[in-house]
Amino acid sequence: METFINLTTNGIATGMAIFLFAVGLSIIFGLMDILNFAHGAFFLWGAYMGAWIFSQTQSFGLALLGAVLCGVILGTVLERLTISRVYGSHVSQMLLTMGLMLVLTELVRVLWGPNILTSPGPKWLEGSWDFGGIILVKYRLFTIAVGILIALLVYFLLQRTRLGIIVRAGVENREMVQALGIDIRKIFTLIFALGAGLAALGGAMMGPLNGAISPTMGMDNQLLAFIVVVIGGLGSFIGSLAGALLVGLMGALVSWFAPEAALTVNVLLMAVVLLVRPRGLFGGGRI
Repeated sequence: METFINLTTNGIATGMAIFLFAVGLSIIFGLMDILNFAHGAFFLWGAYMGAWIFSQTQSFGLALLGAVLCGVILGTVLERLTISRVYGSHVSQMLLTMGLMLVLTELVRVLWGPNILTSPGPKWLEGSWDFGGIILVKYRLFTIAVGILIALLVYFLLQRTRLGIIVRAGVENREMVQALGIDIRKIFTLIFALGAGLAALGGAMMGPLNGAISPTMGMDNQLLAFIVVVIGGLGSFIGSLAGALLVGLMGALVSWFAPEAALTVNVLLMAVVLLVRPRGLFGGGRI
C-alpha cells in the first residue's frame, strides 16, 4: 500500500508538471488552429532559465517567475515574427515550428553546454514526511499544489473573465469574434504568450522534480504533451488536466514494474482512447 501511495503521488506530481506544458498547447490549437511543434522549446528554456536564476539568486520564487517571463517573451517574439506568417497552413506551421524547436534547442546547448546539469530545489522543499511508512516527498506535494493553483487560475480566466469569453467564443467561431470588432490578432498573441509561459513554468517545475535537466528534455516531454492533448481532446482545458493526470499516473505505475515500457503504455492508452472517442475524452471544441 505504501508503495502504491508513493507511486501515485509521484504520478500526480509529474502529471501536474505535464499539464502546465500541455494546456497551453491545447488552447493554442483550439483557438489559433496552430500545430506548434516548438512548444517543447518553451518547456526547455523554462527549465534552464529557472535553474540558472536559482543558481544565481538562491530564490526559487524568482526562478519560477523568471522562467515564466522567459517563456512569455519567447512566445511573443516567435508568434509576432514567424508563426503569424503561416496562419492557415498546417504544413508550413509544422515545418516552421519544427525548425524553431531545433534552433532553440541548439541555442541551449551553446549557452549551457550539451551535458546533463543538476537542478536542485530550494532547501525548504528538501526531504519528505513519513506517515507510518508512507513517504510523501515535499517537492512532489509542492508541485501538485502549484499545478492545482494554476489549473484554478486558468479555469477562472477562461470561465469568469472577458478574455475567457472571447477565447471560448474564438474557439467556436473566430469569424464571429472578428465581426464584433475584436482584434483577434492581439488575442492570438496574448494566448500564445500565455501558453508559452505556462510551458516554461512546467519546465522550471520539472527540473527539480527530476533532479536534472538536459537539452533533450524539450523534445522528450513534447511527445508526452501531444499524447495528453490527444487523449484529453484538442482545445479542452479539462481534457488537458485529465489527460495529464492519466499519463503521469500511468507512467509512474508502469515505470515501477517495467521502466522501458512506460512510453509505450501511454501511446497504447492514446490509441485506445482514440478508438473509443476519436475526438478525445473531452473533445468537441469547448475549452
